[in-house]
Amino acid sequence: MKLTRDFKETVKARVQCDSAFAIALLDEAVSLFLNGEPETARLILRDLVNATVGFEELAVKTSKPSKSLHRMLSAKGNPTMDNLTIILSVLRKKLQVDIKVQTVSCA
Repeated sequence: MKLTRDFKETVKARVQCDSAFAIALLDEAVSLFLNGEPETARLILRDLVNATVGFEELAVKTSKPSKSLHRMLSAKGNPTMDNLTIILSVLRKKLQVDIKVQTVSCA
């Protein structure tokens, strides 16, 4: 009997039943990008894409090949700003949210 569940399955199940969790993942990915941690941000976006739109639908909506999108959102991926903007736009529409950025003083 299997006692554990794959992490990606767990994330997908949680995203599908908890929209606040999905939004929190998107928020965390954007925050990580803006704060200099793009590798982790890409991996979170990859999990979020898998749990929401899927890479095949994302490929259709972005006019990019699915394999290219998988590479972009891998740990070593390097999406252009244009591609990242398109991916974030698709996710925002799917989750029905807007992204607002606020700066705060470090002092």
